[in-house]
Amino acid sequence: MEPVATDSNTSGNRDRPARAARHSGSGTRRTRRVRMTGKERREQLLDIGRTLFAERGFEGTSVEEIAAKAGVSKPVVYEHFGGKEGLYAVVVDREMRQLLDMVTGALTAGHPRELLEQAAFALLDYIEAYTDGFRILVRDSPVAQSTGTFASLISDIATQVEDILGLEFKARGFDAKLAPLYAQALVGMVALTGQWWLDVRKPKKAEVAAHLVNLAWHGLDGLEPKPRLIGHRKN
Repeated sequence: MEPVATDSNTSGNRDRPARAARHSGSGTRRTRRVRMTGKERREQLLDIGRTLFAERGFEGTSVEEIAAKAGVSKPVVYEHFGGKEGLYAVVVDREMRQLLDMVTGALTAGHPRELLEQAAFALLDYIEAYTDGFRILVRDSPVAQSTGTFASLISDIATQVEDILGLEFKARGFDAKLAPLYAQALVGMVALTGQWWLDVRKPKKAEVAAHLVNLAWHGLDGLEPKPRLIGHRKN
């Protein structure tokens, strides 16, 4: 409660307790703001930064705006992350780990076609649940080299698929050395379709996954051991 100015006359002194009582009984009493711990403040800044980076991109977001939305001064942001680049790097790293964990954790089936379904669903699940994170991952930024890029993340996921394809290729008598190429192609197809679905959200997720697997599986099912070109160009 803020102090009430004193009056020099007797009347003012008599009225002071009544004024104070009325003031303390009103709904304007100031409440003490709870101070965040360092960990809580860091998480708050990450949440705010994540939202702003998704909406406006790295270049369109400023430290001033992040600080203002958090109700702190700019030095607080610098204290926790060293600047906008540091905050962005942590946000991107978290999203990359989240997506990679979801995809690799989903690959539990034994049948190759079901594995394709699981991979497609995992990416679409991530897009649905972590829309802001996916928007950040597919954007380019000046700090992408230090934090990794969406392309590097897709490459990591393709490496997981590569082992599965290698075993399938051997079983079918195909050259297992080509498994990395096909893994990149399959994962890239799913990832690019995911980028498109991010905005349109039609058809429904399960239908998108079914169509992706339909193209991938039946393409693999009719795979030629030694594919050939039918056009005039040969190199």
